[in-house]
Amino acid sequence: MTHRKVDRRPKGGVLAVISLLMIGSAAIRLGLEAGPALAKTAEPSAPKVKHAQADLPGAQVLLTELLRREEALKKREAVALDKEKALAIADQAIETRLVALQEAEEALRATLAIAEKAAETDLTRLTDVYQSMKPKDAAALFETMDPSFAAGFLSRMPPDAAAGVLAGLRPEAAYTISVIMAGRNAAAPQE
Repeated sequence: MTHRKVDRRPKGGVLAVISLLMIGSAAIRLGLEAGPALAKTAEPSAPKVKHAQADLPGAQVLLTELLRREEALKKREAVALDKEKALAIADQAIETRLVALQEAEEALRATLAIAEKAAETDLTRLTDVYQSMKPKDAAALFETMDPSFAAGFLSRMPPDAAAGVLAGLRPEAAYTISVIMAGRNAAAPQE
């Protein structure tokens, strides 16, 4: 039997080198062909950029319009704030005037009360003077007075003093004064 000699050299060394060379060649080809392929893939997105640039004037118009509206709103807001401030100032002026008017009204009421009291005091004194006069002398004075004025004094006098004065008047004057006195409270509500 013949023995064959078995080659015990590693066979994978040459194969490994060939494999590496093939992989390297593939990588180089891939690199050389991938560059243009990637460039071709990037080209379709370039028109999108151009499309976006084409839309840029429209976007610029929209942005300009939005800025214009914002400015108009700011102006309206400023006008509204100015009106609000003016209304607040007007309200304050009205409040001040209202307080002044109320104070003036109170002062006027006090003055009127003093005047009414003084007038009442004067009328009471004058009535006392007329009723303390002799009825004949008072009647002569009442003949010269306006009938309404005379009726006012006679209404304030006690009935016996008023009767003495009325008795001393001419009948026409006494009648006129009596009608005025009777009619003064005719319109007053009855109980």
